[in-house]
Amino acid sequence: MSLPNPAELISQMAIRLTEHLHHRGISEPRYIGIRTGGVWVAQALLDEMGSDSPLGTLDVSFYRDDFSQNGLHPQVRPSALPFEIEGQHLVLIDDVLMSGRTIRAALNELFDYGRPASVTLVCLLDLDAGELPIRPNVVGATLALAANQRVKLSGPELKLEFQDIAP
Repeated sequence: MSLPNPAELISQMAIRLTEHLHHRGISEPRYIGIRTGGVWVAQALLDEMGSDSPLGTLDVSFYRDDFSQNGLHPQVRPSALPFEIEGQHLVLIDDVLMSGRTIRAALNELFDYGRPASVTLVCLLDLDAGELPIRPNVVGATLALAANQRVKLSGPELKLEFQDIAP
């Protein structure tokens, strides 16, 4: 199996996201990327859509339900949200959706800042390995991987590669 071209996915996602927001009557969404891959994807999407909207960044490390097991990642940085959350229509963007736990953590953190009017979830890839009932509204591609495989996004130029993990 080969991985899809991220630039092509971003182009398709920009069209689908624009249609989704139009269909929902959302004219001024607030964009938030989940650090780090989601921030790269969010910036690429904003560039593709020709948008100069401010981009918020979210680091969900403290909100993960596996924080006590895994400890603090050495590159934790504070979240930066240059706009209000309360009553806003948010577009939450991540690179790879796997278990859904990162998205759950992101939602928990966002609700600590206020109650948004809505949250649209956008993911470059969905690995269809959900442990929680979380699905993106807009997705670039859905992949089914072997149990020992993962996909890693490097950036900011958006390059996808397979990674093998120990069983």
